[in-house]
Amino acid sequence: MSNNLTRVLVAAVAIPLVILIIWVGGLAAALVVALLAGLGARELFDLSRSNGVKPLAGLGIGLSVCAPLATWALLGPTSGDLARSVGLGGADLPGLPLWLFAQWPLLLAMVPPLVLTATLLRRSAEERPLEAAAVTTFAPFYCGILPSAILVIRYGAGPSREWGAVWLTLMPLAITWLCDSFAMWGGKLIGGPKLAPAVSPGKTRAGGGAGLAGGVVAALVFVPVFLVPAGRPVPLVQAAIIGLVLGVVAQVGDLAESLFKREAKVKDSSHLIPGHGGVLDRLDSLYFVLPVAALLYRAFGIL
Repeated sequence: MSNNLTRVLVAAVAIPLVILIIWVGGLAAALVVALLAGLGARELFDLSRSNGVKPLAGLGIGLSVCAPLATWALLGPTSGDLARSVGLGGADLPGLPLWLFAQWPLLLAMVPPLVLTATLLRRSAEERPLEAAAVTTFAPFYCGILPSAILVIRYGAGPSREWGAVWLTLMPLAITWLCDSFAMWGGKLIGGPKLAPAVSPGKTRAGGGAGLAGGVVAALVFVPVFLVPAGRPVPLVQAAIIGLVLGVVAQVGDLAESLFKREAKVKDSSHLIPGHGGVLDRLDSLYFVLPVAALLYRAFGIL
């Protein structure tokens, strides 16, 4: 089976699953994001180990998984909602520390001291402790907090099983996917000077421009086809701005992850997803797109 056919088949299965998970929302969506955060952190640590850096993988993966769950606890449920979501009926869960999640700036500030304490206990001066601590601290932010922005969009857009909220959440994903496709097609059809030859030799400036066009087209088409029928219209000028900005940051996110792989001298972050590489390979653009999309939505009063 060709690689392109494998990619298409995987996408044909994955896209409906993504729509279903976003439609359901709640704990199910948070658990999926948490799973992807843990897998992404593991791949990031594998890249760092290929360069002789030994991060504290268990701690880093655990913190990455906690980020989406903490986002869900902060934005989504009350204790009664949590009880119902795990099949405990409508009873409250006494002592659920939702007040603790409200202190999220202080909790984030505790991550570096926690990692540094663990590094002090687990790594010697000969084991490159500074780099080990840096990668361990970076992983929860990159692999856990950034993709958690999709939960911020989902909860801000509306209640579970409400299609207007689903389409608003899917719009940044659609822009990213079409931007990536246009960039690939543009690069192959037009060619020309390389965009960042030292990082990703296959990408061209023409492909980058085509990707920006694809992002704008995706946004302008998405509004009348999905948002307007769902009663969630977005002015086309705002949609075009969203498409253009997300087209830029999507390509920057892609190049950033390519830089990590270039250092590790690998083509893919893993072989977990047939035809697509690893979790980092699939989410690299979305790591940048989702928080920027949430900020743009709020700036335009969409959320």
